[in-house]
Amino acid sequence: MRIRTVLFGSSFKWTAPFAVVLAFLYYYGSGVSHEAFGYAPTLVSTALGTMYASAYAFASALAVWESARVRKSGIWAMGPVRSRYHVAWNAILPALASAWIMLILPVTLALGGGGVFPTPASLGPLVMAVILCVAHATIGFGVGLIAPPVISAPLMAALVWVLVAFSWTTDAFWMRHVSGQYPTTLMFGESATYGSLVPHLLLTGGIAVAFALLWLPLRSRLARWILAAAVAVTCPVLAVQAVQGWEANPPLLTGQAPMDCVGDGPKVCVPQASPAHAATVRREATSVLNDLHSAGYEGTPKIIVDRLGDGRYSPRSTTATWRVGITRAIPQGELRYQLVRAAVQFPCLRVDPVLGNEVMLWAATVTGEEATYNDHMKDRGESFLDEREVRRRVRQVMAFDLREQGEWYRQSLIAGCRQSS
Repeated sequence: MRIRTVLFGSSFKWTAPFAVVLAFLYYYGSGVSHEAFGYAPTLVSTALGTMYASAYAFASALAVWESARVRKSGIWAMGPVRSRYHVAWNAILPALASAWIMLILPVTLALGGGGVFPTPASLGPLVMAVILCVAHATIGFGVGLIAPPVISAPLMAALVWVLVAFSWTTDAFWMRHVSGQYPTTLMFGESATYGSLVPHLLLTGGIAVAFALLWLPLRSRLARWILAAAVAVTCPVLAVQAVQGWEANPPLLTGQAPMDCVGDGPKVCVPQASPAHAATVRREATSVLNDLHSAGYEGTPKIIVDRLGDGRYSPRSTTATWRVGITRAIPQGELRYQLVRAAVQFPCLRVDPVLGNEVMLWAATVTGEEATYNDHMKDRGESFLDEREVRRRVRQVMAFDLREQGEWYRQSLIAGCRQSS
């Protein structure tokens, strides 16, 4: 049967316009991340965030309705003559077409609005959702064979929507990772791992496969039921076991954004999508380092990397690698200050507040960023302990010769950790 005949001789002709309208409403109602920077995985993830539950509910409910039509027409009873899988596919195709509109249209709008092409890394959540629509439609088709559509279609729509949409709100994190709704919006530089997509497919897909196994042309009904039950139990159990120990967010790949790098000693890398220019940033970094070196600071990083590409889990800076919020600092006129912050690295997490402020104030002063440092303290509503003493001590240090200032800096880094322990 031709696809055109299948679609326009079914519920598709009246559900497709509704799917289009709903997709537009959800897309323009939720909006696109302002920090996408044309990054395809973020655009796709944002566009899909509100559509998973609706698309699955659409697929399930419409498949129930189409299934009932097939059953009433007697086509399903013609099993020995026509493949039941072929019959089922023709029946669920209209439901899938409407559901897929609700997924593909927002993604197309997001990518088109961002002026970017989809990348393989960006399409993982979309492919997962497209496949899960097939799974939900298969389950809905199976329900429609045994239950009245007037009751079961709206019931399946409500049940699927609630279970998927509310998975983000539960404290049982495992539910978020198997519901079919990717449980986070990807940030710039992040992409979904294949391992984080598989549990979603295992749970719903396993149940769908179990329904399909009931339609095998086996004489023994018991064999079919045993096989279906085994799959229906095993796949969800494997899915839940796979996500044990995961927190609210699934495992993610980070640092996936293409980077532009220039120079050496230090090399500076910024994302290609960032408005920042690596060469300009390197000039500022060299200037900051020159100011610090002139005051006795001895360190020089091998590379300075923009934190923007690290996503939500940015590693700490090291002496060899400085991770700086370059893209966000430039519009605020704070690039030099953020570079100074990266330069001051205590070898511990808990730093004595007095020594910590002394060292940071010294570094900000020698680089001409004392005013910015003071503004940051005021913006955070903080005032450092013994402020007068801290400022007096820094003025004394500034009077030292370069060798003494450098030695004071290195000793203060160590002492700042000892006194906080």
